[in-house]
Amino acid sequence: MRPMDRFMARRAEAHLFLGDIDSGNIDDNREAVEGPPEILGVDWNGHEAGVESSPPPKEEATEKPLHFMGMKVRRRANLLSECHGDYIDVSSDPSLSKIPRKYGDGKVLFADKVLRFTRTGKMKRRILLITDSAVYIIDPDSDVMKRRIALAAVDKLRMSELNDNFFAIVIPSEYDCLMASTRKIEIVNVLLEATKTKSEYEFKVFRSNRFEYNAAADKVKEVEFEEVAGNVMTKFLRK
Repeated sequence: MRPMDRFMARRAEAHLFLGDIDSGNIDDNREAVEGPPEILGVDWNGHEAGVESSPPPKEEATEKPLHFMGMKVRRRANLLSECHGDYIDVSSDPSLSKIPRKYGDGKVLFADKVLRFTRTGKMKRRILLITDSAVYIIDPDSDVMKRRIALAAVDKLRMSELNDNFFAIVIPSEYDCLMASTRKIEIVNVLLEATKTKSEYEFKVFRSNRFEYNAAADKVKEVEFEEVAGNVMTKFLRK
């Protein structure tokens, strides 16, 4: 297959996978985020990002209910009633539904396809499945669980203050998980809802347009968001 044909095939696959994502441009410092640009609905420029010497701005802890992207604060029940939750019909897939059952998790609060960023910056297609006890990261092609994160192990969530699709789940005892989804707001609210009755699990959302995350146990990366000409420029900076 010619290089152009391969590019167009990946472009079509990415568009079908996540649909129209309204993120912004992506820039990466030295470590290219591999994948077709349309998978995030952005221009793929490959320019190097200048590493800022100033420390990241102070994060703002967001209390529930949340003010997201200029949305009005609504009652939690109203917000969740507008959300579908399981977008891939987990119960109809025996090999997929048996994964949470194996750990005693019967109720699926949320399930959908997302993008997960690896330690090297590659984008991987994954299924994000949330129960009231854990977060599951699953390979959508094989229905094989790649990672299980107990809610009790989650310390906080990180996201920007802009209209992008990125969010990070911070797990101090392991390594963090940076993902992108058009349903970011619903995911965050489902996680908060799942922990509101379990004080030992409850965590907060920190919003900042520049934050660090542990891409691996021994690798810290930084992501920066900047509004440019009505879009959001996303930069990945290596520490």
